[in-house]
Amino acid sequence: MRQQWAAHSYHSSEEHNSRAVINRYLGYWDANPATLIPLSPSESAPLYVEMMGGAEKILTKGKELYDQGKYREAMEILNKLVYAEPQNQTAKDLLADVFEQIGYQKESPSVRNSFLAAAYELRNGFPSGVTARSVTPDTVRAMSTELLLDLLGIRLDSQKAVGMKFTINLLTPDNGEKFVVEMSNSTLTNIKGFQAENPDLTIIINRSDLELIMAGLTTFPALMAEGKASLEGNLTVFEQLRSLLVEFAPDFEIMPGTHPEKAAIASGKDAFAQPQPADTSGG
Repeated sequence: MRQQWAAHSYHSSEEHNSRAVINRYLGYWDANPATLIPLSPSESAPLYVEMMGGAEKILTKGKELYDQGKYREAMEILNKLVYAEPQNQTAKDLLADVFEQIGYQKESPSVRNSFLAAAYELRNGFPSGVTARSVTPDTVRAMSTELLLDLLGIRLDSQKAVGMKFTINLLTPDNGEKFVVEMSNSTLTNIKGFQAENPDLTIIINRSDLELIMAGLTTFPALMAEGKASLEGNLTVFEQLRSLLVEFAPDFEIMPGTHPEKAAIASGKDAFAQPQPADTSGG
């Protein structure tokens, strides 16, 4: 098989693909009840470190395994130490050395880069600079309106939505679509092709203008000021929905103890507005 170049790990890897096959046909669970509700790494790591005799013994054994080229064994115990003591830079540096050696041996670019990215983060902290954006105008245009509404449902803070209940009719005249959007049981759902008889709020906006909002190129208030969007009914419902939306931060750390404290998000920001995509045109 290794002589068949098409079977090499240039695009994916045995580690990823074998798991995908198992998950597809058998499911993620191996039937061992201990793996059904395991502790999180941050919860289990302190216990492992305590039972292994503390940080110094783990570091000594980890260095010994590293020198022997037993990188996966070294990774197993050093990862526990880093999760138990996220500020232990000696442990993070040694684990970074281990990750680096494993990464160098991997043929798959995605697997190799995962190890090298974690090694960089352990040594230098979370990388600064422009965060990649997954939302672009082209992506938004390719999404159906149902998917755009589902995105709002995903961004909903269900804990803040407890007890809230309202119905919104959405009309997009330029493509003739209509939706009923319902908030109930802390969940935002939508149905295409229907309108509620007595909605709490009706939103009328062209699909092309809705795309501009979702792509971060304009906002609801701006379009309303231009007469391109209208709200009819209980405007409190609109403000309630706005208050429930959260913006996911893509700049999360891979390893513990590597991300600086984030500054508080400024209040008053339009919750419907998405970050404007970075310019990737090259100038």
